[in-house]
Amino acid sequence: MNKKKMSGRQMFLAAETAMVYNEQKRRIHFAATHSIREVLKSVNTALCGLSAEGVVANRAEYGMNKVTRQKKKTLAQSLVGAFVNPFTVILSCLAMVSAITDMLFPYMELFGNKKEDFDCLTVVIILTMVFISGTLRFVQESRSGNAAERLLAMITTTCTVDRREQGDVEIPLEDAVVGDIVHLCAGDMIPADLRIVEAKDLFVSQSSLTGESEPIEKMPKTAEAERDSITEYANIAFMGSNVISGSAVGVIVAVGDNTLFGSMTSSVAEEAAETNFTKGVNAVSWVLIRFMMVMVPLVFVMNGITKGDWLGAFLFAVSIAVGLTPEMLPMIVTTCLAKGAVSMSRKKTIVKNLNSIQNFGAIDILCTDKTGTLTQDQVVLEYHMNVSGKEDMRVLRHAYLNSFFQTGYKNLMDVAIIKKTEEQEAEDPRLIDLSEHYEKADEIPFDFTRRRLTTVVRDKTGKTQMVTKGAVEEMLSVCSFAEYGKEVMPLTQELRNMILKTVDALNDKGFRVLAIAQKNSPSPAGAFGVKDECDMVLLGYLAFLDPPKETTAAAISALREYGVATKILTGDNDKVTRTICSQVGLNVRNMLLGSDLEKMSDRELAEAAEQTEVFAKLTPDQKVRVVSVLRRAGHTVGFMGDGINDAAAMKSADIGISVDTAVDVAKESADIVLLEKDLMVLEKGIIEGRKTYANMIKYIKMTASSNFGNMFSVLAASALLPFLPMMSVQLIVLNLIYDLSCTAIPWDNVDKEFLRVPRKWDASSVGSFMIWIGPTSSVFDFVTYIFMYFVFCPRFVSGGILYNDLASHFGGAELLRMQTAYAAMFQAGWFVESMWSQTLVIHMIRTPKLPFIQSRASALLTLVTCTGIAVLTVIPFTEIGKLLGFAALPASYFAYLIPCILLYMALATSMKKAYVRHYGQLL
Repeated sequence: MNKKKMSGRQMFLAAETAMVYNEQKRRIHFAATHSIREVLKSVNTALCGLSAEGVVANRAEYGMNKVTRQKKKTLAQSLVGAFVNPFTVILSCLAMVSAITDMLFPYMELFGNKKEDFDCLTVVIILTMVFISGTLRFVQESRSGNAAERLLAMITTTCTVDRREQGDVEIPLEDAVVGDIVHLCAGDMIPADLRIVEAKDLFVSQSSLTGESEPIEKMPKTAEAERDSITEYANIAFMGSNVISGSAVGVIVAVGDNTLFGSMTSSVAEEAAETNFTKGVNAVSWVLIRFMMVMVPLVFVMNGITKGDWLGAFLFAVSIAVGLTPEMLPMIVTTCLAKGAVSMSRKKTIVKNLNSIQNFGAIDILCTDKTGTLTQDQVVLEYHMNVSGKEDMRVLRHAYLNSFFQTGYKNLMDVAIIKKTEEQEAEDPRLIDLSEHYEKADEIPFDFTRRRLTTVVRDKTGKTQMVTKGAVEEMLSVCSFAEYGKEVMPLTQELRNMILKTVDALNDKGFRVLAIAQKNSPSPAGAFGVKDECDMVLLGYLAFLDPPKETTAAAISALREYGVATKILTGDNDKVTRTICSQVGLNVRNMLLGSDLEKMSDRELAEAAEQTEVFAKLTPDQKVRVVSVLRRAGHTVGFMGDGINDAAAMKSADIGISVDTAVDVAKESADIVLLEKDLMVLEKGIIEGRKTYANMIKYIKMTASSNFGNMFSVLAASALLPFLPMMSVQLIVLNLIYDLSCTAIPWDNVDKEFLRVPRKWDASSVGSFMIWIGPTSSVFDFVTYIFMYFVFCPRFVSGGILYNDLASHFGGAELLRMQTAYAAMFQAGWFVESMWSQTLVIHMIRTPKLPFIQSRASALLTLVTCTGIAVLTVIPFTEIGKLLGFAALPASYFAYLIPCILLYMALATSMKKAYVRHYGQLL
């Protein structure tokens, strides 16, 4: 077996990683197989938590809770990344060649060169192009990187720990230390590797570590023996996993790189995999490079054969290579992405990964949860009614005992119950200080299967009762009795139908209804469990209202106009969902429930999902399934959510979208984080993503078509003209100023029509665009060749004599002077025409509409391109022009140039229209 030879540094890093991993395993084995008291002693802590001094000491001994992820590039690495790419490497090689031929050979007087032939201008210009491209890219990447860091710093993931002087305190994840006592509940990320001290129905998803799809139950019982794999311990919870349901208390035994997650992450801390967009840009780059590699040898051979000057032919071929190198492509792409991210941040949208902007703009289906997205996310408890449908403070009191004493994630309905009870204390003394009069004895946390939450409370007299609240249907399944008319009676079918009728009426009005039930003297603490949720007494209903946001209807309508279909995927019941959807203008033509999905194959679901706007009563797994079938059908799917039950669907989508107030696991799963939970913000982000993509594809297609057209022009000139159509240094100057004009493209306007439709990366369209649009410029290059050679130069330089006939009329120094003047005038004419045509075609190609009339470029792009044209036009009339070998053009030249350019613009517009008719779109 062949093995790559490892460097000394690689061997050192491998040994260091192995050492850390072995130490991490030792800690976990010890924590899992020893008693809680021994574990606490080993990390110098107690159940009341660490003291301030203990925090400092343990942080110094065990390290920070930070994982080595993709390392931030050093200044040197950033500079290398900005300046080293296929195009700058090519330009640097060409500069080296020019340095040898234009500077070294003349200086050493080799191959017939003299010291007066020494010329550093070409080398200076090429290196200037490399410097400008690299510097702009470095500055843009630094700005975007710093902006991303500042924005990501706004998203804080926290955990709750016990600190001796402070009690329960919420701290940032990275501030946790070995020995901290951590409280966990549903939705929390595990902040570090923990030994479980207490647990109540704790289920943890550790699929990111082990690939196990099912949640694992964790419990505090000490392991009797060491396991082969540390992930098999039921009393250890690992960093990187998350709590699905239940609650727990644990002690941190390992942090940062010393955790299992940290050891895995630090060993693979390398660049992220390329996205399809990055691959597409690279593919286009190499297409352009291949064109150059084919063309340059052809130009060299043709010029060498036709002119007999192989050194001159070589230098011209070098200049052609420079002219065909799209050295600004990496910078333009980076600038577009960075500008898009900064613009989106102003619209309260954080882009965690720059490349995700492309997917953001490509979304054609947005799947979103209902609560807080369509609605105001400010749930109010409107009614607390008994089974008879009358307001009843006893129902509110039991609801408070359930919500206040549960230790899991308190959702908006729990908060609404607690707030309502506090407001009603003045009216009913029985509600005062309930938290002081009762204590919690036990609990069964909420989970998405039971859809209930139960607490067991004990009053001052020792009376124990179980209080359960949850979805109505699930509650009816565990109730055998109902309190009706102040009497407890069997829950008959007649009474059940009456209850369901009352609930349906509330649902139809947009209320979310929960049922509340109780049971006296359940099993004692420790033996209490799900089995006790039976034969309960139904007390009444809790009706909550979460009204739709004022902006929701407008946002859904706006998304529809931009080609994005909105689909609601919610765990809420169908009636409430239908009511809210109708209020926000979402036409519910078809609705699928979770029970319907269970009966469908993936193929049947894929067909149904296309026609369905609303999916209700879904489990988290069913949300994932809907997203997956939509993606397989060819859609680009975004999923917006903020809850525990949304995290898996967000990861399954093309782009996960969350909000800064979401639970930890949802924020960690997201590619985009919104600072405002509003669909209008999302719509603005999608538009900005499409603008970013539009300006990138503009430059790519402009560069590709321009270079393809130049290939024909240069090949024709090389074969037919008795002199070079443009000197190498002249071509390089032309390319430099044109490329600088293109740097304004990221700030260009984008037609509203382009933004209306989702855009996916399509590399194949670049090739077809090159073939259609590229040769258009060559037509007018050929016309300019003919005009300058047969008409203009003979008239203003040689008295009507063509270049090939000069030798028959002049001789010696006069012949050389006339030939030089003839070529200088020709080259100046093509130089100016090339810049005008190359630059104005930017305005032609940037839009399928009529440029300047129906669609205008941004003021910045217009200013920069006009400045570029002005500078290039003036050059032949200056001392710089003389230095470059140009002759001043007579004013009458512009009588040819202006009609020529107008005709070129007309032809380019016609070809553009034909292309759009054939392919359906321009960009």
